[in-house]
Formats: sequence, C-alpha cells, structure tokens
Amino acid sequence: MDELGRKSVEEFRQADKNKIIVVLDNIRSMHNVGSVFRTSDAFLIEAICLCGYTPQPPHRDIHKTALGATETVDWIHFATTSEAAQQLKERGYKIFAVEQTEGSISLEKFPVMHEPIAVIFGNEVEGVDDALLPLCDGCIEIPQLGMKHSLNISVAAGIVLWELVRSSWFMGNSS
Repeated sequence: MDELGRKSVEEFRQADKNKIIVVLDNIRSMHNVGSVFRTSDAFLIEAICLCGYTPQPPHRDIHKTALGATETVDWIHFATTSEAAQQLKERGYKIFAVEQTEGSISLEKFPVMHEPIAVIFGNEVEGVDDALLPLCDGCIEIPQLGMKHSLNISVAAGIVLWELVRSSWFMGNSS
C-alpha cells in the first residue's frame, strides 16, 4: 500500500479539494451512497450533501462500499434537496442536475467551470425531482448509445465526476 502513495486520512483532510460538491437527491440504496463516497474520495471532491431520505453514515451497508471514505469526505444532511441547492447558491456554487432534459448539455461538451459547482444526482427510479430543475443553472446529460438510457447512480457519478475533474485538471484549473 505504501508504494501506491495513498494519502492518510489526515493528508486527505488537508489536501486541496476540487471545488465540486455532490448532492444526492433522495437516493434509496446504501450501496449507491457508499459508492459515491468512495468515488468522491478518489477524485478529492469537496463534500457530499445527503438530502431527504438518502441514507447517512454510519451504517454497515454504506461502509461496505465506501471502504472508509465516510471518514475522509465531508458530508452534511439536508431535509430537502431544494434547501441544499439554495444554500449552495448563496455560497456561490453553480448548480447542475445530471438529468436528461430538453436543453441539457452533453457531458463531453460541458465547459470547464471557473467557479465552484454542485452536481445533483437523482433518485434511482425517478431521477432528479422536476421541482429542482428551476433552481439549477443547467443540466448535464451523459451520452448513451444503446437501448437503455439510464445508468445506475453510482456509475453516473463516477463518469460525471471524473469528467469534471479531468477537464479542470488538464485545463490547469484544479484546486
């Protein structure tokens, strides 16, 4: 493990984070929540907002997939996702839902952001709540070529977060 150059919990906490906050909108699965924690750790994401009935740590089933990332990634619970979005807007974050909507921006065309952003991932069945879309600065859509046009939330989070971090990193805009 030493050869991999992994950060300790303390080194992670002190590291400069990418100015991205993940917002989970009423996610049902503890495994999905744990997976998003693990992905957020991997990409030095600033924090996660757990909204509505999204499960919160500590829980054995979250830990099973997070593998300790609940100890490194900051998180906060909000009673509603709209409350989280409002607070993030007040803090200067641009808000984007990951959702297939008219006018959504295909992920590969999403511009490099020079301000902090929050990305909302929606419920496994319903997606991002339609009532949240007016609070967003836009929507990001993951291009999909097959018959199915949805991805598991943990897979979608991995794809979107990597692309946001990668594009900022290669453009010299990482924190």
